[in-house]
Amino acid sequence: MRSIWRTLDRGLARDIALVCLADCLVGVSYGAIAVSSGFPLWLPMLMSLLVFAGASQFMFIGIVAAGGNPFAAVLAGLLANARHLPFGFAIGDVLGKRWPARLAGSHLMIDESVAFALAQREAGRRRAAYWACGIGLFACWNLGVVAGAFAGSVISDTDVFGLDAAFPAVLLALVLPSLRDRATRLPVLVGVVAALVTTPFLPAGLPVLLALAGVVAGVAAKEPELQEVG
Repeated sequence: MRSIWRTLDRGLARDIALVCLADCLVGVSYGAIAVSSGFPLWLPMLMSLLVFAGASQFMFIGIVAAGGNPFAAVLAGLLANARHLPFGFAIGDVLGKRWPARLAGSHLMIDESVAFALAQREAGRRRAAYWACGIGLFACWNLGVVAGAFAGSVISDTDVFGLDAAFPAVLLALVLPSLRDRATRLPVLVGVVAALVTTPFLPAGLPVLLALAGVVAGVAAKEPELQEVG
C-alpha cells in the first residue's frame, strides 16, 4: 500500500484531494436530506458503508421520501449502477489477482476512481490513482454523511448552501482539459445531449445510462480510422 502513495505525484494527489473534498460536501448534503426526510439516523450511514454509490443512495432516498415503493427504489439504483459492468472490464487489471483485493477494489469502483485510473497511461500510476481515489472518497464520503446526518435537523434545505453544486463543479473543472482532444469532444457532446434531452421525461438515473450513447458514437467515429490503418 505504501508504494501506491509514493507513486502519486503532486498534481494527481491534488486533483484527487479536490474531488474528495467535493464528495465530502455532497455526503453532508445526502446525510442531511435523508434525516430531514424522516429516515432514521443510522440508515444513510449504513447505506454509505455497504452501498457506497452516491447516485443510487440519493435515488433511493428521493423515491421513498416521495412515497415510492422501496423495491422500485432499489431497482432504480441497480439500474443506475449497471454502468459498473463495463467499468469492471476497463480497470480489471488494477484490482490485483487476490480475491480480498478484488472484492475491496470492486466496492471502491465508482465513477471518480475509474476516471482517474483510465486517465493514467502507466500501469503503476493507474493502480495508484484508482486505490488512492477510491480509499480517499470512501473515507470522505462516509465522514460527510455522518456530519450531515447529525446536522439534518438544522440544515433542512441543502440548496441554500449550494452543497449539491459543489461536486459537479469540481468534476467539470477536471474534465475540461481533456476536451482539448478532438476525438474526446464527440462522445462527450453526444452523451451530454442525450442526458439533457431525456432528463425531463425519464426517472432519475436513466438519463445517465443513456449518456453512454456517447461511447458508442466515439467507437463508431474511430472505426473508419482503424480500418484505414489496417
